[in-house]
Amino acid sequence: MHAVDWEDYRHVLALARTRSSSAAADSLGVVRTTVSRRLAAMEDALGVRLFDRTPEGLVPTPAGEELVAVAARMEDEVLAAEARVRGRDAELRGALRVSTLDFVYELFPRAFASFVERYPHVTLMVSASTDQVSLRRREADVVLRLNDKPPNDLVGRRLRKLEFGVYASRKLVDRIGEGASLAAFPWIGDDDRLGNSWMDAWLAHHAPGARVVLRHDAYAVMRAALRDGVGAHMLPTLEAERDPIFVPIAPDLPPITRDLWALTLPELATSSRVRAFLDHVYEHVGEG
Repeated sequence: MHAVDWEDYRHVLALARTRSSSAAADSLGVVRTTVSRRLAAMEDALGVRLFDRTPEGLVPTPAGEELVAVAARMEDEVLAAEARVRGRDAELRGALRVSTLDFVYELFPRAFASFVERYPHVTLMVSASTDQVSLRRREADVVLRLNDKPPNDLVGRRLRKLEFGVYASRKLVDRIGEGASLAAFPWIGDDDRLGNSWMDAWLAHHAPGARVVLRHDAYAVMRAALRDGVGAHMLPTLEAERDPIFVPIAPDLPPITRDLWALTLPELATSSRVRAFLDHVYEHVGEG
């Protein structure tokens, strides 16, 4: 026997409001035969006729009117519950730990600022470090990382693709000369402790023999040295294009691209705070 459920009541309510199977189907986003089948199954389960066919369309019988009234009350309850849930989401409370990269924060500061404006009772605890953090030990609830293939034990959202180009300061380009080879420039390298051996491999391939004159373990140090003309390095094109002091010195090379992800543990993905942050940061950082 067909068990009457909320979907059946929704169909009865739509039929009463539209007086037409086709119009009811359109309002519910289903096909007309689904409406007719549900009505027939409901009438069979209850043993009564719920609608009469008249020149004015489908009109509820006395039994149908009772069910329409019940359905309207149920709809009111559902809508009120949804509103209450949305209201609680707007009043999320508690701490949320986010680990990001310092340049990611600087590229997209409004993503973080607008989150605390939107959820004023959430304390956003942001750490900016290249160090590995453990989500299992709750060192962070969400991590924002550059990773073309995220770890299998994490879930989240790909926010956007970031491009990196090769830049030097204007005064360094003036000193070395326009059009000079990459090997002619002094370079800023990554500290070995960062584990970014790809940079040395890239230099060996594109600038064999180039001198690395300074190594760093913090993005702020690298950028300050880059601005001061100590050496050349990679920068996100989004950042470099905002500041005329940075000059591209390898315009013919394709940019290096990396995916930016917001990641969390599967068991944390159901947390309202984590879910709200993942959706919000995608809204403000995602490419659309």
